[in-house]
Amino acid sequence: MQVSNAELCLAGTVCSGPYTGALKSHWTGVRHYGKRGIYGVNRAGRWTPGMAHVQDVAAYILRKQGRITAMKLQKLCYFAYGYHLAWEERQLFPERFEAWANGPVCRELYAMHRRQLHLDEDSIGGNPDALDQGEAESVDLMLQAYGRFSAHQLSEMTHAAGPWVKARARDKAEALEPSCEPLTDPEIFEFFDALASLDADDQERR
Repeated sequence: MQVSNAELCLAGTVCSGPYTGALKSHWTGVRHYGKRGIYGVNRAGRWTPGMAHVQDVAAYILRKQGRITAMKLQKLCYFAYGYHLAWEERQLFPERFEAWANGPVCRELYAMHRRQLHLDEDSIGGNPDALDQGEAESVDLMLQAYGRFSAHQLSEMTHAAGPWVKARARDKAEALEPSCEPLTDPEIFEFFDALASLDADDQERR
C-alpha cells in the first residue's frame, strides 16, 4: 500500500502549510526511527497496560488548548494518534477510530462528550499527566501545527484522502451515510509516515 503525493496534497496537510518546522525537526532529529515498513509487522510497539488512554490524551489537549468544540477535540486526537504512530511506531492509546460521516471519531471519547458542543479541561475525566514524555511531545508538536485550525478545517483534511476515505470505501458508505468501519493502524501508519517523510524531504531540499 502506497500513499501518493497527490493524496497527501489533497489532505491539506502539506500544500496548505499546517505542517510546521517544529514537526519537521521532530521527524528529522534524534528521535527519527527510520521507515521500517507497515506498523505492527515484526514489531512489538503496540499499546501496553499502564500507557495513556484516549481520555487522557483528550484531557491533555484540553489543558493546552482551552475551550474547544467536541468535533475539534476528536480531530486533534486523531492527528495526534497518527503522527505518534508514525514517529514512534507505537499506539498513543488503545481505543480505535471509526469512519463516521463527519470524519474519524473515537466512539469511547464520543460517549464522554455526547450532547456537549464545547469542552473545557474538566469536561473529560482523563488524566493529562498519564502521558509519558514521548507521548506528550508528539501531542505538543501536533498542536503547534494543527491547533489553530477550526473543527471544520480539520474535518475537511481527514475527508480529502487517507485512512478515513479507505475505511468508508471498504464499508461502501455513501456521503453522510453512517458507518462504524474502523480505521486500521497499518493504513494510519502508512499515511502519516508518508506525510512526515515527504515534508522532511522538502525541508532537506531547502
